[in-house]
Amino acid sequence: MRYPKLRELKEAIRALIKGPYTAKFPYEPHVPAKAFRGRPYFYEKDCIGCAACVEVCPAKCLSFEDKAEGATPKRTLKIRLDMCICCGQCQLNCPTEKGIILSNEFDLATTEKRDVLQQSIEKELFLCGGCQEIIAPRDQIDWVARKLGPLAFANTSLMLYFFGEKSLAEIAPQPSKMPPVLRSDRFQILCPRCRRQAVLKS
Repeated sequence: MRYPKLRELKEAIRALIKGPYTAKFPYEPHVPAKAFRGRPYFYEKDCIGCAACVEVCPAKCLSFEDKAEGATPKRTLKIRLDMCICCGQCQLNCPTEKGIILSNEFDLATTEKRDVLQQSIEKELFLCGGCQEIIAPRDQIDWVARKLGPLAFANTSLMLYFFGEKSLAEIAPQPSKMPPVLRSDRFQILCPRCRRQAVLKS
């Protein structure tokens, strides 16, 4: 006769005394484990709008839309929780590590419309002073400049942005039509293509 192992016997005695582990949810609140991956949240203060989370989302529940028209160009980032698989790739690949964070929330069932299972935030976009193409969200440029520190002054666009934010320089107004890129345009915030043209002309 084969005798049970001591470990199995210990587990059997513990189960007899304490009873089986069965969560009484929904009658009692369930507290997930510390490493549990639940509902993701955008944190507008720490999100820089770079859309890195959108690029790595395998379920395609994250999306963004750029609107360059109007007085203030905007990027809208949206998450659809009804499609999210809580894999954690968005949080893992966030440059700031705080822009989107998974919570412990797991009970997302609802009888309302799907709009309640969505979250969206808006970020102001910065346009090229030459061709009016989108460069990046303002928060992303600011984050890169602060991350580089004194090295940001090696990049003309970052330097001008920094001086503009500190009211030490006035950023040239962005025209509505694309003019030819001139040598003097090197002292504007430009996209890489327009900056290359301005440098070649100089």
